[in-house]
Amino acid sequence: MVNNLEQGFFGIGIQNGKTPENLGVLWRSAQNMGASFIFTIGNRYAKQACDTHKAVGAMPYFHYKTFEDFFENLPKGSQLVGVELHEKSTQLETFVHPKRCVYLLGAEDHGLPKIAIEKSHHLVKFKSELSLNVSVAGSIVMYDRQAKLHFKN
Repeated sequence: MVNNLEQGFFGIGIQNGKTPENLGVLWRSAQNMGASFIFTIGNRYAKQACDTHKAVGAMPYFHYKTFEDFFENLPKGSQLVGVELHEKSTQLETFVHPKRCVYLLGAEDHGLPKIAIEKSHHLVKFKSELSLNVSVAGSIVMYDRQAKLHFKN
């Protein structure tokens, strides 16, 4: 069994998400995959029928008006991991997840803004020519983290 203190923590969120349904699905996955907290930047979360586990009531939810506000409030000792199809991104299959990190996903149609890409400690992507639905992409990242963590122990 993995000791939670050794395991570290992670949070996951979206900047300027477009469809509220995607947020609800991502929050449900976050709760199932062991996220410590969830967040939004820009657009706020609204209660969604697809968040059937009511994740916002089960774990801390933070909202930041701007990326700068979010970045200034990253948990101490954590690393920002941007999920983005970008030339500097590492393939998720070979990525080593930091023990303490925050995963940031961008809007469904525009991805992460330039400042988020520049400030991310790491960028990850999938073997895919086209972008994925944001809730699917976030779920894959969390599953990969969990699978690699449990494989090591």
